[in-house]
Amino acid sequence: MSGRKARIVVLGGDGIGPEVTAEAVRVLEAVAQRFGHQFIFESHLIGGIAIDETGSALPSQTVSACGTADAVLLGAVGGPKWSDPNAKVRPEQGLLAIRKALNLFANLRPVTVYPALLDASTIKPEVLRGTDIVVVRELTGGIYFGEKQRTAESASDLCTYTVAEIQRVARVAGKLARARRKSLVSIDKANVLETSRLWRSTVEDVIRKEFSDVKLEHMLVDAAAMHLIRRPASFDVMVTENMFGDILTDEASMLAGSLGMLPSASLGSGTLGLYEPIHGSAPDIAGKGIANPYGTILSAALLLRHSLGLEEEAQAVENAVAGAVSERIFTADIASAGASVSTRTAGDAVVNRLL
Repeated sequence: MSGRKARIVVLGGDGIGPEVTAEAVRVLEAVAQRFGHQFIFESHLIGGIAIDETGSALPSQTVSACGTADAVLLGAVGGPKWSDPNAKVRPEQGLLAIRKALNLFANLRPVTVYPALLDASTIKPEVLRGTDIVVVRELTGGIYFGEKQRTAESASDLCTYTVAEIQRVARVAGKLARARRKSLVSIDKANVLETSRLWRSTVEDVIRKEFSDVKLEHMLVDAAAMHLIRRPASFDVMVTENMFGDILTDEASMLAGSLGMLPSASLGSGTLGLYEPIHGSAPDIAGKGIANPYGTILSAALLLRHSLGLEEEAQAVENAVAGAVSERIFTADIASAGASVSTRTAGDAVVNRLL
């Protein structure tokens, strides 16, 4: 496909967010130049900077702009300036609110272990080799969004799921598995929890009826946590509910050697998606020009694939990052004892491979 015109909203956010999104924008501009597309970028506020300037973590004009965009690219939100847990307005509220406003219910977190980074992880290289996983986390249901109660003597958080909520995320996972190695592991705690029993039966029903070519395995969350470390290369696509997904994706991120290497996509029922690296705003290194932009650049590749339908372009970006990493163009977080490069130099390494 050529001549694609798209409007992309950029939410730089806080800390290193503006630095890494700037490199991802440069990469998208290089893609547009190489493949003959027209990408229009629009910057808006979210998070701490939005609180400072507007009093809200998610201003209404940001919501409006995102709702009419083709895709949204996000840096990170938060920092010590806004870290008071008793504050009425916090940066993270903006992130939760934008996901809800755009009805994004499936969070995709790919974990690829690059050969040049096998020694960057604390896990043995022979265990890591060949690891290529996508975790699909349900994003809008479960215990995080259930009814909450607290008294002086007790507290409760209600975990609730509907069949429809489980069906739609199972379909996202099924489509991904079908396009990859046709293997899907659904993770639950069905030996204890009623929500997990509903999860298991619903996922089973969707995959058997609509994705009969995909091999489905059910796994308890504690076993999955163990096997992610013991045999990570055996997994292809994993699908799970909100809290389990939150924990397992952070565990899986350690396989790649650095949070700075990992992208994510939050998707809904249409093509509009929110794309962001999984790392935080890293205020301790903000403004120093040493942040790793690869996770954000790889998030831009997911944007090209899932929101714009540009598979060749997405692969070109992923290949460019892989090429830069293979030549050991490392920022400080992955350089170990070796020489490290700046955020800009890492971005240059990708851009130069695309032009």
